[in-house]
Amino acid sequence: MVDVHIVGAGPGDPELITRKGYRLVQEADVVIYAGSLVNPAILEACKPGCEIHNSATMNLDEVLAVMKASVEAGKSVVRLHTGDPAIYGAIQEQMDALAGMGITYEVVPGVSSFLATAAALKQEYTLPNVSQTVIITRMEGRTPMPPKEKLRMLAAHEATMCIFLSVQMLDKVVEELIEGGYDKTTPVAIVVKASWPDQRIIRGTLETIAEIVAKEGVLRQAMIVVSHVLDSEYELSKLYDKGFAHMYRSAKD
Repeated sequence: MVDVHIVGAGPGDPELITRKGYRLVQEADVVIYAGSLVNPAILEACKPGCEIHNSATMNLDEVLAVMKASVEAGKSVVRLHTGDPAIYGAIQEQMDALAGMGITYEVVPGVSSFLATAAALKQEYTLPNVSQTVIITRMEGRTPMPPKEKLRMLAAHEATMCIFLSVQMLDKVVEELIEGGYDKTTPVAIVVKASWPDQRIIRGTLETIAEIVAKEGVLRQAMIVVSHVLDSEYELSKLYDKGFAHMYRSAKD
């Protein structure tokens, strides 16, 4: 039996949590959710009497104390994180602490906001002959970046880049990307609150996007996508090319 389930709640739309994640929320005796980002509509699935904690007002020690006390009381616990908890979810420290206390846990993946952003843009990130690599990163802030992972270093690849947690430092993001190798005309799309009812899409280039966003007043919960896939011609995929054979299909003239 698993004591704690760490569940990805998805990017915002309450229907984008997985069926397993939703079931676990329904069954939980205790739910600790990331209140600043998780859509509270998901909590409507909680059963009567479920003990609900908003971790936005809690530190790590307080979160762990609730988990420990709940497990010792024989209660099932769901730790509800936004998106997929493996990406900027700060779950490793929680898992290590749980393991140290002898508490069993399981991670249930979720739909990340960078994928909800692609859906909102109606955009494939990996177009043939344009970009076949997606870089998931963030701008350096209070959390430092390893020297080889600074934006200007990653920009040298000119791959599709999805930048989390950085819209409030957009001027610096643009500066780093241009200095690193992206042309000023590189297309940029910013999706604010992807999959939420008040989702917004803002488009521009590295040269124009900071001024556009300043006028829009975007401050948080926004994904920055930088890539030529946003405005480029591309080759058709070989996967569905009638002249391309593979183990399930023969080539046709």
